Amino acid sequence: MTAPFFPANILIPKEGFEKWSVIACDQYTSDSKYWKDVENTVADAPSSLRITLPEIFLEDNDVSERVEKINETMKKYLSDGIFEELKNTFIYVERTLRSDTIRKGIIGVIDLEAYDFSTDSTALVRATERTVTERIPPRVKIRQNAPLELPHIMVLFDDPGDSIFSSLAKFKPTMKKVYDFKLMKNSGYISGWKADGAAAEDIKKGFDDLLKRSTDHASGKAPLLFAVGDGNHSLATAKTCWEAIKKDLTEEQRATHPARFALAEAVNIHDSSLDFEPIHRVLFNTNTEIFREELLNYFKGRINEDLCEVNDFNDFVTVSTDYEHVYELTEKKTNLTIGDVQEFLDYYIKEVDTGAKIDYIHGDGTAIELGRKENNVAILMPSISKSDLFDMVMLAGVLPRKTFSMGEADDKRFYLEAKQII
Repeated sequence: MTAPFFPANILIPKEGFEKWSVIACDQYTSDSKYWKDVENTVADAPSSLRITLPEIFLEDNDVSERVEKINETMKKYLSDGIFEELKNTFIYVERTLRSDTIRKGIIGVIDLEAYDFSTDSTALVRATERTVTERIPPRVKIRQNAPLELPHIMVLFDDPGDSIFSSLAKFKPTMKKVYDFKLMKNSGYISGWKADGAAAEDIKKGFDDLLKRSTDHASGKAPLLFAVGDGNHSLATAKTCWEAIKKDLTEEQRATHPARFALAEAVNIHDSSLDFEPIHRVLFNTNTEIFREELLNYFKGRINEDLCEVNDFNDFVTVSTDYEHVYELTEKKTNLTIGDVQEFLDYYIKEVDTGAKIDYIHGDGTAIELGRKENNVAILMPSISKSDLFDMVMLAGVLPRKTFSMGEADDKRFYLEAKQII
């Protein structure tokens, strides 16, 4: 059996990497200052900022015009020849994080025929968290007429012995370095090497071997080769667009159509630099006392409110201008505390305070700062152990949406590589 991860014709800018590369669109969704700073940094230079749509702008009135401008700019960048094409290759990536640790990754393409984001998926590539289907149509509008894709997708593989990167190390001295620069806004450093020829074959063999081991480990259950760590809604959008496109293609055309393959970075879940961080919730424009009363009533008989500090993964914290409380969920209806809390928040917004707005926040400090503003409440969620992720998904299916984040916001993938999809 062949692993559904392949080399591709990858586009990178010929120059100006520092202004070209910007953080993933789903970061800093409530921080307009961050994006204003990025805008000022980029100025008039070619940039991935001009061909992606930060989610902070998704509800603006001019979204349609923005999408049209994105597509026009993609075509202009292609016609202006700003890209270098790296043919039939992987890219080996070393990302130096703000902590000075290095995260290793491999850029290649996922075969979307091997990916399924449904909750009962048994595909080789699966979502780790529940996909919010309502979030897909706006993204389809951006992608369906776009000639390019730029990924912030990161897929995880389970390689405790680090066999793939250990084997690749012998090729590194002879691989061509294709980028090497400092990321904007103190987000670390990134280097990339072209892994083609024998190095690419070594990577493919490594994933084929890993697939065999994953199949053996599954013990009769459907094996899981790649778990989507970041960018699940982007990958789900690519899948949705591909399903629409392939209806009008012959079998021969389907086999090689560029929209069938989505660019992504593959990272070993056991990478020492990879930290799983919780994704917190912040409610805006709500009555904080009514929120607290409703929370205690909703969880009546299965919540302990007498804690002084967080002890384990059953605990969560609420922060507002009026209070700061630690709660223990003593009885859960879902697999995880975060699942029960999310169900309460969905109920609260739908049935109690329809004027409240929720956002999903990366980073304890940012969440607490927002929670302490008038008429806001931050709900700080517990984290999960990364070593349990693959078994959890194989045994229990996808996790509640926005369960975890891989590292702090500034450690997320930056847009850098691109691929043509039409």
